[in-house]
Amino acid sequence: MAWGSVDIAEQRMRFVVAASRREKPFRQLCQEFRISRPTGYEWLRRYRSGGYRAVVEKSRRPRNSPQRTADGIEQRVVELRMRRPDWGARKLQKLLEEQSIQLRVITIHRILLRHQLVREEDRHRTAVQRFERSVPNELWQMDFKSPVGWEAPAGPLSLLDDHSRYAVALAGTWTTRAEPVRERLEETFEENGIPDGMLMDHGTPWWNMKAIAGGTWLTLWLMKLGIRLHFSGYGHPQTQGKVERFHGAMAAALKRRGYPAAEARQQWLDEFRHEYNFVRPHEALQMRTPATVWQKSSRRYDPNPRPWEYAPGSEVVKVAGDGQIWIDRRRWEISRALAGEWVHLIRLQDKVLVYYCRSLVRELDLLSLRSVAADRWLHVEECKGCPDNTL
Repeated sequence: MAWGSVDIAEQRMRFVVAASRREKPFRQLCQEFRISRPTGYEWLRRYRSGGYRAVVEKSRRPRNSPQRTADGIEQRVVELRMRRPDWGARKLQKLLEEQSIQLRVITIHRILLRHQLVREEDRHRTAVQRFERSVPNELWQMDFKSPVGWEAPAGPLSLLDDHSRYAVALAGTWTTRAEPVRERLEETFEENGIPDGMLMDHGTPWWNMKAIAGGTWLTLWLMKLGIRLHFSGYGHPQTQGKVERFHGAMAAALKRRGYPAAEARQQWLDEFRHEYNFVRPHEALQMRTPATVWQKSSRRYDPNPRPWEYAPGSEVVKVAGDGQIWIDRRRWEISRALAGEWVHLIRLQDKVLVYYCRSLVRELDLLSLRSVAADRWLHVEECKGCPDNTL
């Protein structure tokens, strides 16, 4: 079972559900989830005392790793640097090796310094420790590049595979409206299949701050495709670190090579994506290219998916037209966008977890009568008068 950087809450909730239902011996469950029995008991205690949010704790992962530098055959190094001014010494070393030129990274770096080819802001850069999914297409990160320099309301839309760093898509929608984003996603899904999960931030068009559970009709569409959704923490772009680093590489290329004219923007993006995937070696991949690690998803895209089928024996209820459900003679607000859809209820003592397809959307506390959005970073109050196309 792979532990990633964004679904810790999901893994812990799966453990809590399985342990509460006594699906397997407690020792066996702890072994399968790679935790100690005291940790398992602690998660159960937290959930019983504080619910969904109490199970989740902040990551204590270290953020820095040692800095690397470089020294060597000057003219060839300078020529390669001038051709790709946004590439560092380690990537240049890979190109030199392909030309049977063996140089230490420190040698290449000193050559760049000697020829004043290293910007001051690049001289003391540190690298964060990286965490990744175990196989391609287990998680795609999605985000918009900053609009700065593009002369448009939004920069390019990026989809990056978490495991391989492969840029699955890089398209200029030039807007955050949902319709063009869905069109680009459909094109990507048709060509590459669909991922198991997707990670986004709390931004338009996949998040609505005024909605009860935050999502939009685009969110609902993705869930209907069987994609498990994750949302990054507020003010924590490092949760989407890989797509942020991809955007950093793009920004460096644009700064050194220049922004393309409006009519050539998509061509520039296509060429950059090809270079990033097939030419540019990646340090986190032991200097391999993302294309050598990635492969298309085996999950084919179905534009007309069948209604989601929950496991036999599951407790399911239909969401009413006003977005509410009845539980124990009480009405609970779930989502107007889910009107007419079936949701799966999992009862854990005095709490009820509400799932739509594969995604947990609400946690209901039958004693305190509180309804909580199932997002470990979310602190959204109940919303009155939310529009019909929001979750």
